Amino acid sequence: MNEFLYQASIYLAAAVIAVPLSARLGLGSVLGYLAAGIAIGPVLGLVGAETKDLQHVAEFGVVMMLFLIGLELEPRALWDMRHRLLGLGGLQISLSTVVIAAVTFYTGQPWSVALAVGLTLSLSSTAIVLQTLSEKGLMRTNGGRSTFSVLLTQDIAVIPILAFLPLLAMPASIFIEDDGSITRGGDGHGDAHHTLSLVDGLPGWAVTLVTLGAIAFVIVVGVYLTRPLFRFIHTTRLREMYTALALMIVVGISFLMTLVGLSPALGAFLAGVVLASSEFRHEMESDLEPFKGLLLGLFFITVGAGIDVGYFFNDPFDLIGLALLVILVKGLILYAVGRAFKLRGRDHWLFTLGLAQAGEFGFVLLAFSTKQNVIPPALSQKLLMIIALTMLITPLLFIIYDYLSRHIRDNSPEVEPEEIDEKGPVIIAGIGRFGQIVNRLVRASGFKTVVLDHNIETIQLMRRFGVKGFLGDPTRPELLRAAGLEKASVLVAAMDNRKEVTRLVGYARRQRPDLHIVARAHDRTHVYELYQAGADDIVREMFDSSLRAGRYVLENIGLSEYEAAQAQQTFYHHDRQAIRELAELWVPGMPTAENKKYIARARELEKDLETALLELAEKNEKKSA
Repeated sequence: MNEFLYQASIYLAAAVIAVPLSARLGLGSVLGYLAAGIAIGPVLGLVGAETKDLQHVAEFGVVMMLFLIGLELEPRALWDMRHRLLGLGGLQISLSTVVIAAVTFYTGQPWSVALAVGLTLSLSSTAIVLQTLSEKGLMRTNGGRSTFSVLLTQDIAVIPILAFLPLLAMPASIFIEDDGSITRGGDGHGDAHHTLSLVDGLPGWAVTLVTLGAIAFVIVVGVYLTRPLFRFIHTTRLREMYTALALMIVVGISFLMTLVGLSPALGAFLAGVVLASSEFRHEMESDLEPFKGLLLGLFFITVGAGIDVGYFFNDPFDLIGLALLVILVKGLILYAVGRAFKLRGRDHWLFTLGLAQAGEFGFVLLAFSTKQNVIPPALSQKLLMIIALTMLITPLLFIIYDYLSRHIRDNSPEVEPEEIDEKGPVIIAGIGRFGQIVNRLVRASGFKTVVLDHNIETIQLMRRFGVKGFLGDPTRPELLRAAGLEKASVLVAAMDNRKEVTRLVGYARRQRPDLHIVARAHDRTHVYELYQAGADDIVREMFDSSLRAGRYVLENIGLSEYEAAQAQQTFYHHDRQAIRELAELWVPGMPTAENKKYIARARELEKDLETALLELAEKNEKKSA
């Protein structure tokens, strides 16, 4: 027991220290787990032979991850995305696999090894790329959506790849090692001890029937039995039973798949897709997510602990060169695929640079391939290092993208702005979830508006509902002039991009000092930027809705509707006054935490707010008495 607790403490402490540091540096959690494993394994020597045993347990995190991926993929949603998935994603995986496999085969490896290497390196890092796209606000761009489609295709492709790799494990496979020596693989069956099986000794047709029967059983259970089971569990009112049932589904299906000789991950993914339309989907996600995260983290730590750091320092230039070669090859393929699908400008470079690395699934496939005697251990060690290096280089690729995007005028295909044949007293720039509410209220009140938006899909959708909008970039001066900026009474800057909103407000104020400008603000800091740019009315996206939610809270903890409304109004007027004062003290480019005058005045204003609300409460108590 002491040994177990010691090892558990080492693994958890390494993860708790390394992962947050890696996330703060913008490197992502996967690299943090790898660094933690390297630190406690080859560097400090705190863990040893038990790492391989732990890896067998941790691999179940991959099964859970694929089950959760399946839960997110309703069959109808997959069908709607078929063009991007099969086109962008399928073409990228196919071309990358073929080219990398050809290069590997040219070095002297057997075709089966070369194909396995190509499949492994064709995948990109879902964890790092999605996190970076979210942090940079690029998910809603055309390049971000295209990148996400490829990542989704790769996640789905892991299932057939895991099912296909064992077919490449040939008895007495010949491997060419780095030193030119020849080694032979094992029998391709992995573990030597006997395992339960429903298909051993059966003829081929019977194996096929049993396998299809197992898959049909999974589908039937998912469609017809899970709902009654969850309803039965619901009657117990025991929260832990939901978790037990979710684990039972994943473990049971994985065990069934092993009995018929299929990958547990394949069965888990299939079950996830079947249950994607279930009303209990979110319950299962919340129950399994912590287990998946910890087990995957443990898996990546064991991968890091198994890396031979001395191996890297024996020939660092060769490994770095190979990592850069992988990035170059994948980058060229991505560039060609993006060009074929008419990606341009920033979107094209985001697609190319964002997906050029190898990914965390490569570690999973390498471990599986080595276990199945598809890839020799020496080559697997080299590939582990190459994948890790490409992931470490990924932040640099996004820095290159940021540099290129600043020097590219447009991030989408050239679209000629439509000829604007209408003018009105109100110009609304941006007709998303914010701008459309403003537009509906103004038009319903009998006033004419001119709507501008650079998203053609949004414009087309609004026209289906009878709202005419014009396609074009609202920040372009010629478009604003055509929309009637010189004679308009009000401009509403409602775009999603905060920089575009600030730029539009500044330009409009310079052109029309008398124009009334209503601007959408992303947060408090954006309010200050818009205030300096010249906006008259600034509306924070979440402020009014959050304030109304706060009023509902007050109404349900003892205040009357009238008292809660008074508190809401007091907070509202105080905050507006505070914003005006603090905007004068805000310094562009200076972190708020370093602005001593700003902090001091903000604390004084917060005390004033507390005093005002307490006085209001005392006044209401006296009235009720």
